[in-house]
Amino acid sequence: MAHVLVVTLNPALDLSIRLPRLEPGTVNRTRATHLEAAGKGLNVARVLAALGHRVTLCGFLGADNDAAFVHACRRLGIEDASLRLPGETRINAKLAEDDGRVTDINGPGIEVSESALAELTADLAARCKATSPAAVVVSGSLPPGVTPEALAALIQALKASGMPVWVDTSGPALAAALEVPPDAVKPNEQELAEWAGNRLDDLDAQLCAARRLHAIGVGEALLSLGAGGVLWVSRRGEWLATPPKVKVVSTVGAGDTLLAAMLHGVIGNQPAASALRYATALAAEAVRHIGVGEAHAGDFHELLQQTRVDRCGEAHVGGNA
Repeated sequence: MAHVLVVTLNPALDLSIRLPRLEPGTVNRTRATHLEAAGKGLNVARVLAALGHRVTLCGFLGADNDAAFVHACRRLGIEDASLRLPGETRINAKLAEDDGRVTDINGPGIEVSESALAELTADLAARCKATSPAAVVVSGSLPPGVTPEALAALIQALKASGMPVWVDTSGPALAAALEVPPDAVKPNEQELAEWAGNRLDDLDAQLCAARRLHAIGVGEALLSLGAGGVLWVSRRGEWLATPPKVKVVSTVGAGDTLLAAMLHGVIGNQPAASALRYATALAAEAVRHIGVGEAHAGDFHELLQQTRVDRCGEAHVGGNA
């Protein structure tokens, strides 16, 4: 399989807390707590490693509390190449109540200096030159000290190394990235609408916005529509995937699963319909539980068969396309 560099500039430790009901201003008793390494970049790396790729995780970690990431990378077979900075990696708290309500409390991230970002950029360029990875994925939010313009400069430096660059971020960071632009992006409907400057209320508007991404130089324009599926505009054509109906437990990690599985299909030169169907089905598997998609789930073959793929404006593409 291929070698992929995954860059996560603002990783986090997720503190998951289960409790009967959150009562602000009082002492609350938890049912359970769990602390683990997390973040969009690690999720992408986890899926790619599970699909058989050699993955190197790069970015920044706080030197004072990196043990969870060290253990996670070792367990998952991911090379840990993140630069250590003084201080602690942020902790994001997720408060889950018995009625299904979830409250997220996210930290801002560790401060990143210009010199640290320059060091990371040089390290990534050296790795690209030495190992010629199949792609570089830049995923997640920006930490304090890294501006959208600095992100764009990082993407430009990676592209100058000759590597395909896939980006998953939002807001001003996404807008700045698209000025470069990267080789692939995966916004959701709200994120793309913000960039496009208009509501994306129907398939025509969504397709128009995805076409705009492709027209400015984004080779793989992926639009995640949640239960509505995935729209993909590329040199392979324009495709729409409709996922199987599943019970949604958590959407956290589904988008990361989609991006990783699409990259898996693209660098593996899979037929377009097959690549999109697989990625959409794996993202659907992910929402059934907490975490990323599991390709070895007992009923994954059925999920694949229930995932519909159409070339936009043309007939349905069947399960074996």
